[in-house]
Amino acid sequence: MSVAATVKTWLTHLAVERGLSDNTLKSYRRDCARYAEWLERAGIEELGDVTTSHVENYVMDLRRGVDGRQPLSASSAGRALIVARGLHKFALAEGLVKFDVAAEVSPPATGRHLPDTLSIEEVGALIDAIPTSDIATPVDIRDRALIEVLYGTGARISEAVGLVVDDVADRPEVLRILGKGSKQRIVPFGSMAKKAVEDYLTRARPALSKGKSHALFLNQRGGELSRQSAWAVLKKAVQRAGLDKDISPHTLRHSFATHLLEGGADVRVVQELLGHSSVTTTQIYTHVSAENLRQVWRESHPRA
Repeated sequence: MSVAATVKTWLTHLAVERGLSDNTLKSYRRDCARYAEWLERAGIEELGDVTTSHVENYVMDLRRGVDGRQPLSASSAGRALIVARGLHKFALAEGLVKFDVAAEVSPPATGRHLPDTLSIEEVGALIDAIPTSDIATPVDIRDRALIEVLYGTGARISEAVGLVVDDVADRPEVLRILGKGSKQRIVPFGSMAKKAVEDYLTRARPALSKGKSHALFLNQRGGELSRQSAWAVLKKAVQRAGLDKDISPHTLRHSFATHLLEGGADVRVVQELLGHSSVTTTQIYTHVSAENLRQVWRESHPRA
């Protein structure tokens, strides 16, 4: 069944079986027409040919504004997504498609502040403020390794403290991370993070270990470093570096994503590295990068 025919059948169902008001049906009809038009431009004739990526790209195009259309607000794009979801859910219930590809697509965030980030220079200052020379304590060496891992891989703080020694020993070029929902992902293990972890495993972890934990990052009692303690590690590093910013472990994750996008990385690659289930979650970092570009333009262009 064509997209247009499926839309017509669904709208009839909503009017007859569900008894929706004329105003609600008018809104649904408008959003369905916009979705059907977008699918037609994408060369899709039947709803069964739609993928999750198509639905995600549709929402992204609504937010950006394409083909001369005005960009929609996050709330308006979210409502349009609800209609598209309803159409796909109906098609699945009627046996017109095998899968509901729209069910897992996240709506754009509304009223959400752009995440705080550090510049590349600020990240360097944060890490370099932690000593690594002969006077460095085992805790200093651990702290530097932890921050290198957080920034170098984009791991959440809970993911970083949940690492075990085998996670870095089995595959020296990549890091195996257990994320939300017990979903495992593999991220590249950069040379600087790798060197810091190797230094920690050689010079510091043996001094901290009491032989009772396989955790990679240990506290001074030999147990697994807690999320609260990891937070304190970062706060101490911020003070050492003299940075006048309110920085959390998530700031390093935000900075990791932003710096990748500014360096030319594809948003879907960043999505995989961060472990986001939907690319719409990752899209917020493209807004950060765009704002950085606007700031540079305002400061540099003679007619800004």
